[in-house]
Amino acid sequence: MRSMLKILALALVVAGVTTAYAHHSFGATYDTSKQMKLEGKLVQFVYRNPHSFVHVDAPDASGVSQRWAVEWGGTTQLAQAGVKRDSLKIGDKVVINGRPSRVPGEYRVLMQNLSRPSDGFTWGRSASEVVD
Repeated sequence: MRSMLKILALALVVAGVTTAYAHHSFGATYDTSKQMKLEGKLVQFVYRNPHSFVHVDAPDASGVSQRWAVEWGGTTQLAQAGVKRDSLKIGDKVVINGRPSRVPGEYRVLMQNLSRPSDGFTWGRSASEVVD
């Protein structure tokens, strides 16, 4: 019985460590001291957990069009803010402010806010708000 308890305790520790390791820190992936703006066309909206993504064709710093992966919240967080699977459509022109990737040349951004000028749809924090 004692060895069974040890095995169970070890299994719980391993499961806890695996779960903690799997969830990354945004600060490790994105430069939270910087902000960037993307203006482009939505090419994909992946509404899923643990994080949703929008993919946008938008110019990089040198003006060359790139496909950007923009990380967003999970489905529950987005649904509570009124964003549903059909809220965004392929081809929508969007403006996104976010935190750039720490990896140079990686077209990846953490979403801070999104707007769709055609109808005034918005989500997120104000571009001027400081986010830790």
